[in-house]
Amino acid sequence: MSERKVLNKYYPPDFDPSKIPKLKLPKDRQYVVRLMAPFNMRCKTCGEYIYKGKKFNARKETVQNEAYLGLPIFRFYIKCTRCLAEITFKTDPENTDYTMEHGATRNFQAEKLLEEEEKRVQKEREDEELNNPMKVLENRTKDSKLEMEVLENLQELKDLNQRQAHVDFEAMLRQHRLSEDERQKQEQEEDERETAALVEEARRRRLLEDSDSEEEAAAPAPPRLAVRPRPTAILEEAPKAKRKAESWERSVGTLGSRPQLSGLVVVKKTDLGCSTRQGLASPASQGPVRSSKAADPAPRLPGTSSLSQLGAYSDSEDSSGSN
Repeated sequence: MSERKVLNKYYPPDFDPSKIPKLKLPKDRQYVVRLMAPFNMRCKTCGEYIYKGKKFNARKETVQNEAYLGLPIFRFYIKCTRCLAEITFKTDPENTDYTMEHGATRNFQAEKLLEEEEKRVQKEREDEELNNPMKVLENRTKDSKLEMEVLENLQELKDLNQRQAHVDFEAMLRQHRLSEDERQKQEQEEDERETAALVEEARRRRLLEDSDSEEEAAAPAPPRLAVRPRPTAILEEAPKAKRKAESWERSVGTLGSRPQLSGLVVVKKTDLGCSTRQGLASPASQGPVRSSKAADPAPRLPGTSSLSQLGAYSDSEDSSGSN
C-alpha cells in the first residue's frame, strides 16, 4: 500500500533541470508577509497610537543599493489601523534594530538615543587621542580626578551608614508607639474625668431640685397671727357707720325727706293712755318696762319711715360684725 503523504519525488532518468524555464521577476518585487510592529509608534496623519506587537499584513521589499556587510536591508509597508495611512520602516542590522522611515514617529526611544550619544562621544574621544598624545594625558587626569571624587563620595556614604548603624530604628519606633499610647490613655482618662464630673453635677442638681420640692410639699402653712384689737378702733367705728349710712342714702335715698314716699308708710300709733294706766295700776311692773325701754337702742321717731330704720339696722350689724 502506498503512503498517503509522499516526501520523495520521482525523477525520471531523462530529467534535465536546465530545461525548466525560469521566471524573470523584478529585483524590487514585493511579498506579502505577516509581521508584528517592532516598536511603539504614533501615526502622523491621525495621531493614533500603535503599540509594539500589533500584527499587520505587510508588504516586504528589498532596499536597492543598501547593504551592511553583504546583508540586505528590507523595507516593510503597513497601514494605520485608524486612517489607513501608509507607514514604512526598514531593518537596521548594524544596531540589530529597526528604523522608522515614513508616516509615523517612534515613541519611547530615549534610552536608544542616550546610547547613541554615548557611542558618539566615545568615538570622538578615541579619534582625538589617536593623533594627540597631550589630549590622552588630559583625559587621564580628568578620569583620575573623577575617580577620586567618586571614592570620596563613597567613603562619606560608608561613614554615614556606620553612624546610622548604631541607631536602633526599631527602638525609636517602639518608643514612638509607646508615647502615642500614653497620650491616648491620658486623653481617654481626661475625657472620663470630665464625663464623671458632668454626671455628678447633674445628679447633685437633680437631688437639690427633688429636696426643694419635697420641703415645699411637707412644710405646713404658717399660722395666721390673731388680729389684736387696736385701741383706735373705737374712733373708726362712728365714721365707718356714717359712711355706710351715707352710701345707703345715696343708693336708696331717705324716704322721710320725700313726701310722696312717706305717705306710703303708715306709722302705727301707740296708745299712750293705756300704757299710763297699766303703769299706774301695776307699779311693780315698772322695773321691767324701764328695762325694756332702756334696752331699745333706737326709739322710733314719728317722722322716720320703716325703710330708713331697716337701713340703719343693717348698718349697725355690719359695723358690729366688722369690729
